[in-house]
Amino acid sequence: MVKIEQDHEACIGCGACVSVCPENWETTDDGKAKPLKTELPEVGCNKEAADACPVQCIKVIE
Repeated sequence: MVKIEQDHEACIGCGACVSVCPENWETTDDGKAKPLKTELPEVGCNKEAADACPVQCIKVIE
């Protein structure tokens, strides 16, 4: 099981994670991103989403 953690307050709403991983990331009403699921069977594109984040507010725990 893979766990996704995000510091929502640190998110600057750049959309990088949503661009590289639209199947698990969305932009919320406040303009920031959030994961649709925080526990997944596989990492999928979430590692790329974390790597693309300019403020490094996404952690993928495998």
